[in-house]
Amino acid sequence: MKRWTLGFVGTFAALLLLHFPLLKLPYFWDEAGYYIPAALDIYNGWRLVPESTLPTGHTPLVMIYLAVAWKLFGFSPLVTRTAMVLIVAATVTAAYALARRATDREPAVWATLLLALSPMFFAQSTMVFLDLPAALFTTLAVIALLDRRMLMFAVVASLAVLTKETAVVLLPVAWIWAWWRGGRRKATVAPGGTCPDLIASPADADPGTCHPKGRRYVKGRGQDPPLRWIALIAPLVPLVTWTVYYHHRTGFWTGNAEYLQFNLYSTLSPGRFFWTLLRRSYEVFIGGFNWLLVAGAALGIWWGRRQGHRGTETRRESSCFSLIAAGLIAAYILMLSVVGGAVLPRYLLPIVPFFILATVALVWRLPRAFARATCGIALTGFVAAWFINPPYPFPYEDNLSYADFIRLHQDAARYLESRPSGERILTAWPATDELARPFLGYVTKPLRVVPLEGLTANDFETVAPESFDLLYVYSRKWETPNNWLEWLPAFRRAQERHFGYAQQMSNEELVLRFRLKLLQQFERRGQWARIYGNQ
Repeated sequence: MKRWTLGFVGTFAALLLLHFPLLKLPYFWDEAGYYIPAALDIYNGWRLVPESTLPTGHTPLVMIYLAVAWKLFGFSPLVTRTAMVLIVAATVTAAYALARRATDREPAVWATLLLALSPMFFAQSTMVFLDLPAALFTTLAVIALLDRRMLMFAVVASLAVLTKETAVVLLPVAWIWAWWRGGRRKATVAPGGTCPDLIASPADADPGTCHPKGRRYVKGRGQDPPLRWIALIAPLVPLVTWTVYYHHRTGFWTGNAEYLQFNLYSTLSPGRFFWTLLRRSYEVFIGGFNWLLVAGAALGIWWGRRQGHRGTETRRESSCFSLIAAGLIAAYILMLSVVGGAVLPRYLLPIVPFFILATVALVWRLPRAFARATCGIALTGFVAAWFINPPYPFPYEDNLSYADFIRLHQDAARYLESRPSGERILTAWPATDELARPFLGYVTKPLRVVPLEGLTANDFETVAPESFDLLYVYSRKWETPNNWLEWLPAFRRAQERHFGYAQQMSNEELVLRFRLKLLQQFERRGQWARIYGNQ
């Protein structure tokens, strides 16, 4: 226990040092739009269902955690982001503990390092979203399953669904795993002789392995203790309790009318499912240099079969882990291809530890020098992806582009706040909240904002020139001159039809249409912000 505590403290210190330049940044995008206001409602009045922002039905554990942190240390971005790094340190430590149950020390170290430095995981280590905390409790739940500690599983799986309701997808995977393991519990007497392999209990036995008392365990549907199945379904209780409470407070079982339309009803079409499944598969297996690990894993499988052995994958837990990891990855990809209006890669973070550990374990079937080289190349690609943006639109939160976005908006907000008060500023969310809500960290006093739905040509159709004094536009999405969507018309049409993709109205068109003059502009690594006034 002392060794694990020291490992956790060292991981926390290292992550704080790596993220030090980011710890005081104001809040970004959905942080500003939902999670921070929701946590403040708990901090100010213990209101579990948000009132200062539109409630979305999310389970409240992370917001409660932040409210407690603010009660203890004060409300500030530094406290918030340090609190989130603490969760990430626990996730990395748990991932190493899981890795040691499935493989040897060196590949476990590589897998943990690759996880901590993978671009999306690293970028979101200081951010107030629900997916990384869900990854922590999902990882702990799988450890509990492998260790047959069912009470612990019930506790941490309950914490997972209270962190984010979509973590409930863990439960069907656990049920299938328990059913499969139950098939290995029926014992028959081995015909003579002693057994070289000592298996602690029937639940630990693979087909054909032996018990010290001369029993050989074979496949068959044994009876699991009732308490085991009670533990496996127990996490549904807090989720159902929250759902009933939320319905009592809002009249909705989850979310709100707009939320349900966007995240469920609008997604139920075969065409959208196909394209979302394609995008989700790309995000898991290819994007962010993940393809390097996938390629190495494929080579590892080929090499292991050629050599006629399984390499270093000798731990009994490895086969169980492989089944659970494959089940979780498949379940998340399928679930997030059916529901969710915004196809954000961060929703997949709960399965990132399992993907990286599974692929590294397969890479380690290669000769040691090749395995180390593969992991080293992948690690280099991961760190490079902190700064390298892909040649297609992507969420800024997927790498350190989000920090450029925040700093750019800080510059613009300071300029706007320095101008005469009372000017009407036409802009789109999240800049609207940044300028109107000082607690987000951009302005010291609320500015007068005229909100826009977005910055596309359709959004400006009903805007009259006399309705604003200043126009604040910015690169709301990443657009590159070599945008792959321009080269792949089918993909572009799919993005427009199923995911609402549309380019922003060009600055030149805005200037001509509203007779504007440029007052100030800011740029950072391909992102920009411009402020115009009426001529």
